[in-house]
Amino acid sequence: MIRVMGAGAFGTALAVSLAKTGPVTLWCRDAEHAREMRKDRENARRLPGVTLPDEISIATGDLPATDVDATLLSVPMQKLRAFCDENQRLLGSGGPLVACCKGIEVTSGKRPMQVIEDVLPGAICAILTGPSFADDIARGLPTALTLACEGEATGAALQERLTTPNLRLYRSTDVIGAELGGALKNVVAIGCGAAMGAGLGESARAALLTRAFAEMKRAAVEMGAERETLSGLSGFGDLVLTCTSGQSRNYRFGVSLGKGEAFEPGVTVEGAATAEAVSNHAEKAGMDLPVMRAIMMLVTGQLRVEQAMDMLLSRPLKEE
Repeated sequence: MIRVMGAGAFGTALAVSLAKTGPVTLWCRDAEHAREMRKDRENARRLPGVTLPDEISIATGDLPATDVDATLLSVPMQKLRAFCDENQRLLGSGGPLVACCKGIEVTSGKRPMQVIEDVLPGAICAILTGPSFADDIARGLPTALTLACEGEATGAALQERLTTPNLRLYRSTDVIGAELGGALKNVVAIGCGAAMGAGLGESARAALLTRAFAEMKRAAVEMGAERETLSGLSGFGDLVLTCTSGQSRNYRFGVSLGKGEAFEPGVTVEGAATAEAVSNHAEKAGMDLPVMRAIMMLVTGQLRVEQAMDMLLSRPLKEE
């Protein structure tokens, strides 16, 4: 059996896809939300219009002891530490822990698996990341993701268990690269959305995406990643998707910034916190990441879009 902790849109979509291969428990923090899903067989709050198969059991509170092949943690990055701390007993007996969030913790500068290992020392961990929207996965549309795990045997077993008819997983042992690709692309998506929202045009977005990708690779390698990983699904693939689609929350947030409009209340924007975290790290490490820094200043209200663009365009000319 697979456990999915977190009944947001992405966690629910993963549960729907995994239900094609066996029983799944979808754990929800809110008891009333869980009751609604059991009654209606739909997560109307987060993923409306998608029927929850009978193979999905909706749970809340304590979970009964049972054989669990893996536990997927589908919670926002900035809440991951608190979630793991509050649920140590549940998570300590649920097979390998697979993080399904993208970002860098602002308070510590740590990646998802580092946060899990802080709270649950000795836990067997992996990261599931890559270009994907919850609605696509839930509707059975073909999606490819990266599953990164330091242990090759564990990674191979998880790859086999978590692959479904519409969800194809590619295995990697470069955990750092997979985590950073998913985190940093969210920052870039905000910048690309802001460029489009401000009416700067497709050419400006293409230039911003390209130069930011160079920064992503440079930053990731400095932090211990393999450069090639950033050219795969968890890096370039996810970057292209989130920088060009209105389904991306980070992209939509950027569009709102560019237009000077308020963003959708209650919607998690992981890239906003990650922009601050990566900028802090770059400053300490002496890295020059002008695009990332400009996006951080835009997100924190230190710059307007036109000021950020002027700052980038006025930099000294150089070779590509």
